[in-house]
Order: sequence, then structure tokens, then C-alpha cells
Amino acid sequence: MLNVALDVLKSVAAKNGKILFVGTKRQATEVVAENAQKCGQHYVNYRWPGGMLTNWHTVSRSLKTLEEFEKQLADKDSLLTKKERLNLTKKKERLEKMLGGIRNMNGLPDLIFVIDTNEQRIAIEEANKLNIPVIAVVDTNASLEGVTYVIPGNDDASKAIELYMNLAQESVLEGIQQSLIKAGVDIGAAEKALIEDSANFNAKKE
Repeated sequence: MLNVALDVLKSVAAKNGKILFVGTKRQATEVVAENAQKCGQHYVNYRWPGGMLTNWHTVSRSLKTLEEFEKQLADKDSLLTKKERLNLTKKKERLEKMLGGIRNMNGLPDLIFVIDTNEQRIAIEEANKLNIPVIAVVDTNASLEGVTYVIPGNDDASKAIELYMNLAQESVLEGIQQSLIKAGVDIGAAEKALIEDSANFNAKKE
């Protein structure tokens, strides 16, 4: 089952598909974001905003609002008062926390990868409504409902989550590499660009 799921990840990535990693429990937040960034994909690791997939139009507006906040805060000639700047910064940080991992997704994902089906029931239901395949790490006490590709495993232990996420991002990178080779792209240059994008993203967060 694990190998089937990893092959699906590789296949979607090889076709330039968009993959959304979802894990909002405390043990998963950092490792989900880190591995999604490593393979140039997208993630939700804070709280799933209801309607994120089924009401993508509204989410897109929120992403534009986030960009506007950033522009205003970066404007050296801005006439914002200290209090206005503080309030705007707080609003920007809230949106960044919730939507920062999908800001470059530019539309619905082709596949979602879920840690903990019980906690991410709404995300799975939304994906099902839109016929988006779901890969999920499913523990013994968790539901299989709505999961297209099951990875039986522990979704609570930090080490287990880290293992599954590492395997997932490696499969995605393999798929991307296959796509680049097929297109005749310089792999070394592409990897350098991916590393730089990840570094820029982390710098922006800081």
C-alpha cells in the first residue's frame, strides 16, 4: 500500500501536478511544511479553512488580500500610523499562518496527502466532492472513508510522521526529475532554483 501511494505521488509530480500536504496536529506542523517546501509543493499545517477547496474563489481573494497587506507594509512611503501598521501586521500574520503554504498553488491541487484522517475529515470530504484523489496515513483508530490510497501507519508519533513525509517528498522529487529529464532540462540548475525558492520562502517567513 505504501509503495502504491508513493508511485501515485511520483506519477502526479511527473505530470507537473500540484500536490497539497495537509497535517495540522502539533507533531506534524513543522515536518509537513519543511518537506512540502523541499519538493516545491503546497501545504496546510495550521488549521484547515472550511471551504478551502470547494470555495476556492473566496480563498483566492484572501490570498490577494495577503499580497496587498505585504505591499502596504513594504511601502517605505506609506502614511500608516504606528498603530495602523501594527494592526495590519497582525492581520497579515494571521493570513500567512493559515494560507502561506498555498499562496503559490494557483488553483486546486491534483492530489492531497493527509496526516490523520480523523482530524482532516473536512479536507477529505471537500476533496471527494471535487474528485481530487486522497492519499492518507491511516492509523488503527482512524476512518478509511474517502481515502483513495491508504498508507497504514502511526499518525501520532513524530518519528513516524517524519518518515512518511520524507518518503513522500522524495517520491515527488523523483517524479519532478523524470519530468525535467524528459523535457531536456538541466537538472542541476533546476535543483538550484528549487533550493533558492525554498530559502526565499523561509526568509520571507522570518
